[in-house]
Amino acid sequence: MMCEEQQMSFETRNGRKMNRRNQITVKEEEDEAMDKLQIVDLRGMNLDSIPINPTINLAAICKLDISNNNLQSIPESLIARLLNVVVLDVHSNQIKFLPNSIGCLSKLKNLNVSGNLLQSLPRTIENCRSLEELNANFNKLSQLPDTIGFELLNLQRLSVNSNKLIFLPHSTSHLTNLRVLDARLNCLRSLPQDLENLINLQVLNVSQNFQYLSDIPYSIGLLLSLVELDVSYNKITALPESIGCLKKLQKLSVEGNPLVSPPVEVFEQGLHVVKQYLCDKINGSSKTSPKKKGWFGRLGKCTTFNGVNVRDVDRQGYIMPNYRSIDGLASPRYMGMFSPRRLFSPKSYFSR
Repeated sequence: MMCEEQQMSFETRNGRKMNRRNQITVKEEEDEAMDKLQIVDLRGMNLDSIPINPTINLAAICKLDISNNNLQSIPESLIARLLNVVVLDVHSNQIKFLPNSIGCLSKLKNLNVSGNLLQSLPRTIENCRSLEELNANFNKLSQLPDTIGFELLNLQRLSVNSNKLIFLPHSTSHLTNLRVLDARLNCLRSLPQDLENLINLQVLNVSQNFQYLSDIPYSIGLLLSLVELDVSYNKITALPESIGCLKKLQKLSVEGNPLVSPPVEVFEQGLHVVKQYLCDKINGSSKTSPKKKGWFGRLGKCTTFNGVNVRDVDRQGYIMPNYRSIDGLASPRYMGMFSPRRLFSPKSYFSR
C-alpha cells in the first residue's frame, strides 16, 4: 500500500515537472515568436498607395507606420492580414474612410488616424477590444459609433478634438477605464448625463465648443478621479454645484463663458474657494431643488461637504490664467501652425 502511494506521489511530482517543462517550452516559443515580429516604417515617403511585398508576412508585423503620406484609402485585404499588429499609425494622410476589416485587429492597442478626412469611424472598430488609445483628432467626424463604449472597455485615452461632433454617444459613459477624454473644438450641444460611470477619468476637456455647449451634467460631481476639467470658451452660464465634490480636481478652466454662478469674485480667490462656494450651495439648496435632491444622497458619499472643510482638502487647485483661445490663433497669420504636416510630423510625434 505504501509503495502504491509513493508511486502515485512520484508520478504526480513527475507530472508537475513535465508540466513546468512544457510551460517553459511554450514561453520560449512565445518569446521567439515575439522576436520575429517586425516594425514596418513607411512614414513620410509621399506614397499614394501601400507597396505590398509578397515576401513579407503581414501577420508578423507588430507596428505599421504609414503616416505623413498621400494615401486616400487602405486596402481591406491588407488590414485583415495584420493579425498581430499592436500599433497602427496612419495620421496625416488623405484617408476618407477606414476599412471594415479593422475589426479583425484583436491585438491592436494604439490607433492613430488623426489629420485625415474621416467623416465617420466603422462600426466594426468596437471589435478592437484590446484598444487602449484612439486618436482621431483633426478629421471631419460628425458622430462616433453608437455602441463604441460598450465594447472598447480597455480604452484609456480617447482624443477626438477638432472635428464636427454634435454629441458623444451615450455608450461613452461605459468606458470605465478611460483616463483622458479630449473633445474640444467640436460642435457639442451636450454631454452624456451618466458620466459617473467614468470612475477612472482624470482629464476631461470639452473646451471651445463655443456657442453650442451651454450645460454641464450634474453627474460630473461623481467623477472622483478627475484632476483636470476644461470647459473654457463655451456658452455655460452656471457650473453645477456638484463640482464642489471633486476632491482631486487641481485644474479648472472656465474662461470665455458667460458665467453667472459662481460669480467672478469667487473665481478670483482660487479653486479651493470655488469648491467651498459650490458645496455651500449644495447644502443650502438640497431641500428646495427637486432636481438636485436626487443627487444629494449620492454626492454625500463624496464626503466633501457636511463637516469637511474643502480648504483643508485641497489648497493646490487653481484656475488656469492667461488662457489663449485657439480661435485667436486660427487666423491666417497662424494657420501654418495647424497644418497636419506640422502638427503631426514624424519628428514631433515620435519625440513624445
